[in-house]
Amino acid sequence: MTAPQQGLQIVETRTTIADPTALGVFGLSLVTFVAASAKMHWTEGVGYLIPWTMFLGSIAQIWASSLDFKKNNYFGAIVLGVYGLFWMAVSMHWAISLGWFGAVDPAQFDPHQIAFAFFGYGIFSLFIMVVAFETNKVFATIVVLINVLLFSLGFAALGVAKAQFSTAAAWSELLISLLGFYACGAIFFRNFFGREILPLGAPLGLIKRS
Repeated sequence: MTAPQQGLQIVETRTTIADPTALGVFGLSLVTFVAASAKMHWTEGVGYLIPWTMFLGSIAQIWASSLDFKKNNYFGAIVLGVYGLFWMAVSMHWAISLGWFGAVDPAQFDPHQIAFAFFGYGIFSLFIMVVAFETNKVFATIVVLINVLLFSLGFAALGVAKAQFSTAAAWSELLISLLGFYACGAIFFRNFFGREILPLGAPLGLIKRS
């Protein structure tokens, strides 16, 4: 070690990353609220929904997911990332259907395929639901409703009891958004004030973590 280097101390600095959960949950809440307005027939069409699905449903959740990966928050990272990618794919599906990328050839585009995407997401969401039971009651209820939404959308897309499953999808999506807004506010308050203001409910404690 040379003389100028003697006594030199290297100080490692760590940047604290704030909890991004409120941002991600808000993205989910807002996009489901806007999408539910169409399913409930309060609004019509999906063209103006795409900016909200892309920026709030997709980018906000994926960004929050990336921060949760850095914080080693496994549940938040996977859940926000999975559902963020879902809304990105839905945005592209709607954009293609509206002809944003050119005319749609019915021989090349089968609208039933999205049903299998809904079912695939529903299958993985069943695993997410099991873990959600061990987070808090509000998140658990949201994920249960997400499963209702996904399977209802899948069956409706296949034309199976379309009216009934479309109604179930509309109401489940609306409830997801309202519970999500509550969870977002509860997390925002908790992180700012450093204590619980709005309760989220204790985990069910069905499965013990090692």
